[in-house]
Amino acid sequence: MAGEELILLNFWPSMFGARVKIALAEKGLRYEEKEEDLPYKSRLLRKMNPIYKKVPVLIHNGKPVCESLIIVEYIDEVWSDRVPLLPSHPYERAQARFWADYIDKKIYRAANIISWHSKYEVEEGKKELMEALKQLEGVLGDKAYFGGEVFGFVDIALMGFYMCFHTYETCANFSIEVECPKLMEWGKRCFKRETVSKSLAGPNKICDLVMSSRKKFGLD
Repeated sequence: MAGEELILLNFWPSMFGARVKIALAEKGLRYEEKEEDLPYKSRLLRKMNPIYKKVPVLIHNGKPVCESLIIVEYIDEVWSDRVPLLPSHPYERAQARFWADYIDKKIYRAANIISWHSKYEVEEGKKELMEALKQLEGVLGDKAYFGGEVFGFVDIALMGFYMCFHTYETCANFSIEVECPKLMEWGKRCFKRETVSKSLAGPNKICDLVMSSRKKFGLD
């Protein structure tokens, strides 16, 4: 659409911001990314997301859309003439939303424990994470992507966390590839997509940030 203005308020390590970047790239949309200096919050962020004051926020022609999965759906609906991100069938679309919600509820909780809780709680987070990842591996099965042969909504939802897998493994001293080989094959397959690889932060850079923060706050 001519004359469209898209601005993404983001913070580079955000797995949620990565989702939005992937969705925008899949649709071939051009946008301006404004990096937030968290935990400080810019005046623009506080204005565009006054309820949660969190990234990501997509500003479309001056109007904000918040919460990553909602943003991805918004992008899919507004630019419906381009490659679809959600399935066309209502049941399959509902299933995709269910598993994306599962990722936000289960993976995020476990990842947060592993990354930001004391070393005495990390084992609990690791157990929760592996249970959730194995469940997702079962859903994936032998398919190329969660939607079958087509990269889509659930893949985008989980790829945001994929860039942090190295961090989780380092914090909790385990191997996701050993436990969930099919899921890791899926991640590497997704990463070969230019829309994905150019949207994700480097895993080593994220790991360095988390490990230095853990040391700073005495969590190890």
